[in-house]
Amino acid sequence: MTSRYTEHPLEAARALLEYIRLIIGERVFLPATRSIMTSVDQSPAHEHIEISSSPTMQEQSHKIQLVLPRHFFPSDCIFDKQNDYHTAQSLEELYDRIHTCDKCPLGATRTNFVFGAGSATADIVLIGEAPGADEDRQGEPFVGRAGQLLTKILSSIGLERSDVFICNVLKCRPPNNRTPEPSEIEQCKPYLYKQLELIGAPFHVALGLTAAETLLGRKLKMSSVRGKWFDFYGARLIVTYHPAALLRNPELKRDVWEDVKKLRQAYDEYLRSGTLPEPNELT
Repeated sequence: MTSRYTEHPLEAARALLEYIRLIIGERVFLPATRSIMTSVDQSPAHEHIEISSSPTMQEQSHKIQLVLPRHFFPSDCIFDKQNDYHTAQSLEELYDRIHTCDKCPLGATRTNFVFGAGSATADIVLIGEAPGADEDRQGEPFVGRAGQLLTKILSSIGLERSDVFICNVLKCRPPNNRTPEPSEIEQCKPYLYKQLELIGAPFHVALGLTAAETLLGRKLKMSSVRGKWFDFYGARLIVTYHPAALLRNPELKRDVWEDVKKLRQAYDEYLRSGTLPEPNELT
């Protein structure tokens, strides 16, 4: 398949300008383009999940079957058997079954359950750590400063938020944005894995160490895993920094730029040939 950049020179120019803006952190004029994004300040609070059901980057979905171990879906469930989230057949159905969850204390302190947003048939899923204050207030993932930066990062490789699916390990905000407790991750992780199973994307991006350790199932060092491909139950997973880390340390933007370029190249090759990148060994 021909690269999007080849077909649309303007988008290639936009990607370059986005990269310059990411690196130097200054204002760069960008020509107008179609966008579904609204101003964060104007976005209303959401009480329900809005999910696009049709792919925007390709004519058909490249869904794959993730082979997830069944222990990711524990038998003890907050729902009765006939309404068990394990049996959900769509993201909308899953949301309906889990958005009232109160299995851990975060259910009592949240404003909104932050399920995730984007295309239900996405080929790329980005997973962060947990909702922050803006996300908790609006009920959508990555809508604060880090989320705005993530939108720019996606744009730099020719992607819009509607092309991908974005979610977090936790669906509720930890108080004061603290790091999630292991018990909270264990309670929420089955919901995340059910999401990923339903989407069946060939590519997953772990944004930050918490997401990487949750998805790869072990303690990790960012320096050892960043920018590498790992097998994720038949799909591929790449690890990079969380956008919030870039706000604290702008020097990390160059590393993330290299990582997302690698993602774009691998995705283009997958669209062309159906071939996934060779995974690294997890040591």
